[in-house]
Amino acid sequence: MEPRLKAGLWAKAAIRMADLSGRSAMVLRKGDEDAGGILCLLRGRDGCVVLAQTRDPEGRPAWQRGTGRQPVPEPEAEAYVARQTARDPDLWVIEFDTPDLVPPFEARLV
Repeated sequence: MEPRLKAGLWAKAAIRMADLSGRSAMVLRKGDEDAGGILCLLRGRDGCVVLAQTRDPEGRPAWQRGTGRQPVPEPEAEAYVARQTARDPDLWVIEFDTPDLVPPFEARLV
């Protein structure tokens, strides 16, 4: 198994990458610094998408659209985030302003 990047470090790097691309980002909820999972809330012109960390069939880090393939209204995305954080107190939630709903970090979507 390949080593994992600590959640807090990943969050800082993703926010920095967004900043470098001229997009705003912020931590909405801090989770466990070392091993917390991460949800990324992408807010765009056409709605919102929530990306959740996962692994692909080969065990490599990947992202899945927790709210489905199409953008959803903001209240629906926020309800999804609330359900996930209620189940996992170690979860990080990071919000990105992305008009085109493309993550400002490298993301393999499955």
